Amino acid sequence: MGKSVDIRTGMNQDLFNQWFDERMAKREAEHTPSMTIIATKGTLDMAYPPFILASTAAALGWDVAVFFTFYGLNLLKKDLDLKLSPLGNPAMPMKLPVGPKWLQDTELNIPNALMATIPGFENLASGLMKKTMRDKGVASIAELRELCVEAEVKLVACQMTVDLYGMKKDDFINEIDDWVGAASFLPTAQKADISLFI
Repeated sequence: MGKSVDIRTGMNQDLFNQWFDERMAKREAEHTPSMTIIATKGTLDMAYPPFILASTAAALGWDVAVFFTFYGLNLLKKDLDLKLSPLGNPAMPMKLPVGPKWLQDTELNIPNALMATIPGFENLASGLMKKTMRDKGVASIAELRELCVEAEVKLVACQMTVDLYGMKKDDFINEIDDWVGAASFLPTAQKADISLFI
């Protein structure tokens, strides 16, 4: 069979396809994947996704930037006193890390009306969640944040939110890379291979 030639260009189609495939493979091999995350929540349970995803992507060699805005800024504070809010969270039921085996194996669905009336329930739920994480060998939020810092994840604080809530920069960790607004962060997100909103 003869070689296929494009009538318009006079090019050998097989050679062109080979050249194109090699060029695309080289380009892909030289490309560093990138990811941006917008972290908007500051509760204990919602602190895990941005830090786990960011540290994992960075460990894979990706360029990662996380924009912390509104309550997500709590994740950048020196004092990480994060709480869990089970009230109104339908996915919240979980197994207890304490008590007899049958109780630990039971998923407790506590009605919102009951949670709202029990003093200290939020602190109890937060403590039990932290214990479960420790017992299962899951890193703490402070440890995950430190992993992100060591892996050179770019931590970006939303300056507008800092101004809005009258926060002080002294309350935050020193490892914040930048204090900018959304308009400054969006071009980074636009160029990223993956952008997540958490």
